[in-house]
Amino acid sequence: MKNLRIVVVTGLSGSGKSTAIKAIEDMGFFCVDNLPVVLLPKFLELHQSFSSEISKVALVIDIREKEYLQEFTRIFSELKNAGFFMEIFFLESSDQVLIRRFSETRRQHPLAKEGLISDGIKLEREKLKDLKRMANEVIDTSTYNVHQLKKAISHYFSRITMGRKMAVTLMSFGYKFGIPYDADLIMDVRFLPNPYFVEGLTNFDGFNPGVSEYVLEFDATVKFLKKFSDLIKFLLPLYEKEGKSYLTIAIGCTGGRHRSVVIVNEINSLLDRDKYLLKTSHRDLDKR
Repeated sequence: MKNLRIVVVTGLSGSGKSTAIKAIEDMGFFCVDNLPVVLLPKFLELHQSFSSEISKVALVIDIREKEYLQEFTRIFSELKNAGFFMEIFFLESSDQVLIRRFSETRRQHPLAKEGLISDGIKLEREKLKDLKRMANEVIDTSTYNVHQLKKAISHYFSRITMGRKMAVTLMSFGYKFGIPYDADLIMDVRFLPNPYFVEGLTNFDGFNPGVSEYVLEFDATVKFLKKFSDLIKFLLPLYEKEGKSYLTIAIGCTGGRHRSVVIVNEINSLLDRDKYLLKTSHRDLDKR
């Protein structure tokens, strides 16, 4: 059954693979965790013989399978050449976030059982670098909680289903919480008048009509929106032409609750939904 869709979920330990495979399972995939890669061809052979009703399979293959990296490239290439539709879904995170996650859960890193967690992460990055290059999709989960990661995964698979339009994410963020790791383009809108200092608007966010009206009433805002939206419209076809399947445009203000939220929502209304799969994300909206 060469129309079987096979998704390989892999990536760094602690990056969210367990959450990812559960989200993918909820989308109707038959899921297998920690399958030795040498058994993958046999698994597909058995599937073709006994499970013809299953059309989507997701597999978690990671560093726990000690020898899999030595065989993965060969087996993956052989299966693709045999006509199977295979995708690699790679998850990663910053060292700082990974260390925090391991510390909070009190788990041992699989490559650092007798040493520092940071040493295990460094070694794992090195071992997985070739696999990362092969990936169809790489997601940095550093700034994601469980629910945000599930949404990102759902967004990816819905994009594939809808004909591979380029996915454009417009993200608001606050500089005081750090620059988003997964941003392709970053725009700083801290030059715009700040509603935070306006009596009656401080405690509201950018979805509030009063906040939005205040930000948008200035001539500088109107001119900026025109120039910035024109730039985005100019760039998107060029990125698409180069084969980019997703693009994240991050727009930041001080706290990520007022100006950046308003601008993201305005830019979202100015782009063509027939050409691109648009999504908005307000990373720091609920932070103080």
